[in-house]
Amino acid sequence: MTCNELFMSFELGLIYGIAAIGIYLTFRVIDFPDLTCDGSFVLGSAVCSTFINNGYNPFVSLIFAMLAGSVAGTATGILCTKLKIQNLLSGILVGFMLYSVNLRVMGGIPNMSIMNHKTIFSDTPLLQLFIVSLISFGIVSYILMTDFGLSLISIGQNTRLAQNSGVNVSLISTICLALSNAFIALSGALFCQHQEFSDIGNGVGTVIVSLASVMIGEKIFPYRSTLIKVMSCLVGSIVYRLLISFALHSDILGISTSDLNLITGLIIIAMMAISRRKLC
Repeated sequence: MTCNELFMSFELGLIYGIAAIGIYLTFRVIDFPDLTCDGSFVLGSAVCSTFINNGYNPFVSLIFAMLAGSVAGTATGILCTKLKIQNLLSGILVGFMLYSVNLRVMGGIPNMSIMNHKTIFSDTPLLQLFIVSLISFGIVSYILMTDFGLSLISIGQNTRLAQNSGVNVSLISTICLALSNAFIALSGALFCQHQEFSDIGNGVGTVIVSLASVMIGEKIFPYRSTLIKVMSCLVGSIVYRLLISFALHSDILGISTSDLNLITGLIIIAMMAISRRKLC
């Protein structure tokens, strides 16, 4: 494994770590199994590539990608809280509809190149990516330590009790979904700039990869501090990418890229099995 491949794994770890933070907000904080994320990831990528191709600054493109992702998350929240559609089905429906939206954003083509345009990876890529990741970490950590963040945590712990305590569960859950999908879309936009193209199929497996990262991070840092929990998402994502990279470059294991889904699934099963054994 070369130094360049190691840096590539680290960069991808940081990119998907931001998506893992988004997944953490829904799956762990408010206990909402949101399946919008695969579509939101591609939406962020599609919006980013479209804006860059139209001459916008790459950092400005990231902001528009986040706004688009937040709209997708809000749509899921409205379906669930206002139309009373089951949370899983709400995410599936929005993700399903986003496929058409993403194609429309990319002008009806399944992939779009930004190879001849300036991105945040054009100069000091690792530094700029680290700064974006640090800002994301700081924003989420700060939010979770505010009264609003405590309301989010209370919803995840006991929805009925939170409602009886005066928490507007519907509104706050929708805001959390918007925030979560904004960060997932940001991750998709960063991935687009890193790979220099967006593709309609880029988001497949985002929820699984992000969930694996969250679980790995929780095993590395089994502490209850809010800062540590959010940081563990980034660390877990980096460790996951390094594990995958080492496995692919191992002559003994004989693993190919077609085995990635199998490996990821086994990692999640292993993490869940360890948790179950501890509970027993």
